[in-house]
Amino acid sequence: MIKTALFAVSAAALLTGPSLASAQDIVDVAAGNGSFKTLVAAVEAAGLVDTLKGEGPFTVFAPTDEAFAALPAGTVEDLLKPENRDKLVAILTYHVVPGKVMSGDLQDDMEATTVQGSSVTIDLDNGVMVEDATVVMPDVAATNGVIHVIDKVIMPQM
Repeated sequence: MIKTALFAVSAAALLTGPSLASAQDIVDVAAGNGSFKTLVAAVEAAGLVDTLKGEGPFTVFAPTDEAFAALPAGTVEDLLKPENRDKLVAILTYHVVPGKVMSGDLQDDMEATTVQGSSVTIDLDNGVMVEDATVVMPDVAATNGVIHVIDKVIMPQM
């Protein structure tokens, strides 16, 4: 319990520092934080920067660098290749829900339709889960939506 509380306080301090000022859009918030280098590189490779800098609002379930590192060896490098752009776009847009969904709006076993077109299931039985990923930091504000930091990359069925 103490370890969990300490992690939450540490994550809160990390994510509310000057690099995550709420006067920034989703891409700038992610780029300004050292925990989302892989996500930002993937968004750039997929050509989604302008979209995620757009008016929105968007809800982004943002995997950390550690989440991407947990994928099988070579997966990220393969996805970043130009010939795999469509697959990368599908995976990234599976992490985005139209609208601004704050943690207080979530209900157990709710389904949320992603920009990719498939739905994700939200489970509240053991903390907040999106599919099999745990939300480790909810409600990171951006000018065009909200980011919920997750500990795994969620994959749509392809």
